Amino acid sequence: MNDLDQLRTLAERFGVPGIDLTEVVILCDDLELIPREVCETHRILPILVRGEHVFLAMANPGDTRVLDEIEFVTGKKVYPYAVLPHALARAIEAAHDARARNATYFLGPNVSEGRLRELGIDAKGTVTAPRGSPSRAPQPSRGLSSVIPAAVAPIITPLIPPPIGGRRDSEELRTTEGSIMAPLPTAEMRGSAGRPSGAASKLILVVDDEEDIRTMLRRVLTSRAHRVIEAENGPTALQMVKQHIPDLLILDAMLPGLHGFDVARRLKASERYGAIPIIMVSAVYRGWRVAQDLKSSYGIFDYLEKPFRLADVVDAATRALAREPPEGAAAAPDLDILSADAAKALDDGIAAYRAGEIDRAVELLRRGTELDPLAFRLHFHLALLYGKKDQVFDGIGQLEIAIELNPKHFPALKNLALLYERAGFKNRAVEMWERAVHAAPDAVSKAQVKERLLALL
Repeated sequence: MNDLDQLRTLAERFGVPGIDLTEVVILCDDLELIPREVCETHRILPILVRGEHVFLAMANPGDTRVLDEIEFVTGKKVYPYAVLPHALARAIEAAHDARARNATYFLGPNVSEGRLRELGIDAKGTVTAPRGSPSRAPQPSRGLSSVIPAAVAPIITPLIPPPIGGRRDSEELRTTEGSIMAPLPTAEMRGSAGRPSGAASKLILVVDDEEDIRTMLRRVLTSRAHRVIEAENGPTALQMVKQHIPDLLILDAMLPGLHGFDVARRLKASERYGAIPIIMVSAVYRGWRVAQDLKSSYGIFDYLEKPFRLADVVDAATRALAREPPEGAAAAPDLDILSADAAKALDDGIAAYRAGEIDRAVELLRRGTELDPLAFRLHFHLALLYGKKDQVFDGIGQLEIAIELNPKHFPALKNLALLYERAGFKNRAVEMWERAVHAAPDAVSKAQVKERLLALL
């Protein structure tokens, strides 16, 4: 069995795409994300860093411990790719040696001349005539097609492939009346929201997957006249933040489905929710360095290790609630007004799309997600626009967020399943199809999804 056959077997076993490292082109600046000694110890190599996404070559793509650790340290979403161990060892050494020489790119030994011309670099990885500005190194523009050899990794197709049943009314942006880009829900549809009245009493959201801990914290905090609401996982926490806008979060770091780190990062990146103080607790990550990293990188107010003393939690909560707002920080805007702003961003994005200005439409929706990062439809439709631009992994990221906010939205589940399937992430595709079965709106859709799932299995 040759190397390519071994790689295909390995990729099939783990249910992820396989990468022939002899044909990759890696931007050496991307190697800064993970130190060389970490790459050598855990047998991993970042092959592309793009926005909030890291595409990682791994000798063992099934090692979730390493994946979780990289996501925690980098604050980015990691997508694993299978590689042959001996090829990975050579690539780690050669890529980091190239970076030590201040090379712009690391080139696999079998990169084709056509790919080099496409990137505007020569056989030594030196920028020659990149497309666009001559002073700027070329950047991948079509998913991973510029850096990952198509012979091994599946060709990345547009985000929205043909639907199962032949209908496209829920899978693409339409310029006719009845576009799926519907307005955001009104305040009446959302139900009551905002801070309850009462100056002395504060609203605290406790997020932990252990019921005993939530109960214990609720009792001690309510005994001090605070009001407490609870969530057992990250997606629920985000929904409750949007609905209630609490004065404080007490947040477990290791939550099922969506890490507390991701919850904190999304809230702190938001204009609307960024001023909410967060006290993070964890039984896994220990030491003052972790606490300092969380405070500097994630904007955490305080960090407590489990098992903690209730007195320490009360003390941290008291200090967080009594603190002065950050200099220049605006008070949390009224929920209805902000929802109107988010809806306007969505409406303006629709108008720009209909006018053929897709880049402007993307920018408008991205701005909308900054105003209200918990607005499901903004993320969902931004993913569709990324699909129009063939920015596949940007679309995956937005669909993942959309599903966290609305776990039973059938079009989002279906699109994400199709995308993962075509990108080669078989296990993730199966997971999304299984979820789509339960979210299917009718018997016909459910039967079609089951048929697709059985074919994939």
